[in-house]
Formats: sequence, structure tokens, C-alpha cells
Amino acid sequence: MEQNTFFERETPRPLAARLRPETLDDFVGQKHLIAPGKVLRRLIENDQVSSMIFWGPPGVGKTTLAHIIANQTKASFIDFSAVTSGIKEIRGVMQQAEDNRRFGEKTIVFVDEIHRFNKAQQDAFLPFVEKGSIILIGATTENPSFEVNGALLSRCKVFVLQALKPEDLVQLLERALRDPRGFGGQKIEMEEDMLALIANFANGDARMALSTLEMVVLNGETDGDAVRVTRETLEQCISKKSLLYDKKGEEHYNLISALHKSMRNSDPDAAVYWLARMLEAGEDPLYIARRMVRFASEDVGLSDPRALEITVAAYQACHFIGVPECSVHLTQAAVYLSLAPKSNSLYVAYENAKEDALRMLAEPVPLVIRNAPTQLMADLNYGKGYQYAHDTADKLTNMQCLPDSLLGKEYYHPTDQGLEGRFKDRLEQIKAWKKEHAGK
Repeated sequence: MEQNTFFERETPRPLAARLRPETLDDFVGQKHLIAPGKVLRRLIENDQVSSMIFWGPPGVGKTTLAHIIANQTKASFIDFSAVTSGIKEIRGVMQQAEDNRRFGEKTIVFVDEIHRFNKAQQDAFLPFVEKGSIILIGATTENPSFEVNGALLSRCKVFVLQALKPEDLVQLLERALRDPRGFGGQKIEMEEDMLALIANFANGDARMALSTLEMVVLNGETDGDAVRVTRETLEQCISKKSLLYDKKGEEHYNLISALHKSMRNSDPDAAVYWLARMLEAGEDPLYIARRMVRFASEDVGLSDPRALEITVAAYQACHFIGVPECSVHLTQAAVYLSLAPKSNSLYVAYENAKEDALRMLAEPVPLVIRNAPTQLMADLNYGKGYQYAHDTADKLTNMQCLPDSLLGKEYYHPTDQGLEGRFKDRLEQIKAWKKEHAGK
């Protein structure tokens, strides 16, 4: 029998753990799912839970909902961690669930951070979900479309949990101050707006909000039975916000999409904000610079050919000096791209040409524009009739360069934006000349 030592003390549980809701009425946020009459609430109250996945950012109640289901369901409930479990543990749990099924008992298996399981581990659940041995509830911060096997995902209902609103977090913090499980037994003195500041700092994360409140209270000034939290203490505890960001996760793509679309919408203020969000969260500046180089041709193109020069220069600057100094170069590029005239004609031209290229991969190159490095090729009429444009007065010829099946096909349609208007005029001149000299 294990004995406690003289020096051991029971470690108090964190405030967030002590205040974990046990019923839906105590749950804060996610009203689109658990307000009276909503689908998830009805499933839980009627004990009709089926396999599902809770997808949302940290601290929004995914695990809490699973524990509420455990408290209200008549099924056996198994809490399973994707971080510490492997195939062997999965098989053991599945065998237990199969035994329960034989005795007519349902088994709910809750898998926290299910996205951490590899394909083989996820596949181990599939046959048991299919035959009803288990009801699988997974929780993930990552987009299940990318991180959960398609076969398993198709058998689960996905519920999207949203970041908590500031007013939800303030409600949660107020409860923590009056609940005996929290600080209800103490006299906590705080200015009214401090809870709102903590809620804003937490960025939709209930766990972070409660942890921050616990930190400021524990670091408050003791005055008899009261604990006074000063603004200085609060500022010290929230001086640096941890930004929600995962370079390999969905938020990575959400933020680069926000930057790209802000520049496309000619909104330099939004573009600089999303740029700062990415850089301050630790994104590789070279990744951002590469995306800007792509944008320069995809969304600006020939309406302002200098956009490509500037973004390539920004990439080189990032490579030379790195962060944090290169932030100003990326800002210059982001603002320039935002204010530049927009044209996606180059992108559209390539995509249309690609469609034809993939559809007609075997189209022969016209003989007239084939190279003839050997006599045999010359004897086969490779290059016969080739016209060297530089030898003509207008630097133009009526030579056919497209395959016969694509003759007359047009891919590039310039806009009137910026300098591209000049290219449009030039293209119209070329087309008129070729039409006039057709057949000559």
C-alpha cells in the first residue's frame, strides 16, 4: 500500500477544472447547438447521441460537452486520449465495448484530440462504429475534413463549436467569483472593467480566461480577508497575448486567405493587420513573401508589371535580414499590392489553356514551328516555311502556332486596368494585322 510522505501536500486543481460545468444549464456559449430546442441539446436530453465530432478552437467546451453527455447518458462512457494511446489500447477498449454490446449496453468512447491519431489508429475504430459497438465522440481543434479519415468522418455528425464571445466569458468569470468552487468564499476586489479586459485577452478561450483570473487573484494584494487586484497586476499578467495560430493547421490557411483576399479587395489596412497577425504568431516571412509573389501575377499581372519586381525584392529582403526587421518590407509589398490595379487575366489565361492541354495532350506541334536539328527531321518538313519575325518590317508574321484543333482559340483577354490597357491595345493591333494578312 502506497503511503503519503510527511512533505506531500494535495495539489489544488486549476480553477478551470473546478468550475467545469456538469449540466447543459451551466454550460456557457454555443447557443446555436445547446439552446433549448437545438439539435445537440435534444440528442443529449433524449439520450439519442450518435457518433459525432466536436470541432472548434481551444477552450470552447468540447471536452466539457463530452463529460456532460457522460453524466446524462445511460451508456458506458470511456475517456480516451489520442496523445497517450496506441493500437493496443484501442483494441482493449474495443473489446470492452464489444462485451458491453453483448449485454445490451451502449458504449460511448470519447477521443480527445482525435486529429493526433494516424490513419491506422483511426481505422481501428471504423468497424466498431459501423456495427454499433461504440458511439464515437471525437474532439479536435483541426479541420476534420483534413485530419479525420473520410470513411470515419462520413459516419460522424460534425458539430462546429465557436470561440466564446466576450460577454460569454464575462458571465463565466462572474460565476467564478461567486461560486464556492471558485472564489466565492473570498472577498475579491476588482474594478468593474477588469473582467472585460480578461475576456478580451482570452480571445474566446474559456480555459485561458479562467486561468488568467486565477493568476491575477493569486497575485493580488492581501488586505485582511480581502484580495485586491490592481490594474498593474492585471497588466503584468496579460502583457503578452498568445496568438491562436498553428503553422500546419487550418488557422494558418485562414490567415493567409484573409491576407490574400484583403489585398485583392484593395484594403491595405486589413492586409497589414492580417500580415501582423501572421508574423507576430511566428509565421515564416519567406512563406508570406512567396504568397505575395504569386499574388503579384495572379491578381495584378500586367495591369502593373512592377508588382512582381517589388514582391520578389521583398522576398530577397526577408531572406537577407530575417525577422523582425523584414516586417517593414512585407508591409511595403502588402500595401503596394493592395493599391495596385487588379487583373486576373493571366491566371484565367493559364487555367483555360491548362484545361485544353489536359484534354488534348497528344495534339501535335505544327511542323512549321518544330525544330530540325537533324537532316532526317528537315527531310520530314520540320520547320519548313518558318517565318522569322525579326526579318519582317512589322516584326509580325501570319504563321500558325496553335495545333489545328485549337486554331482561333483565345486564352488571354486583357483588361483595361492600369498598364494592361496598353497591352490590350497592342494585342488588338496584332490581331488586326494578322486578320489583314491572313492567307498571304
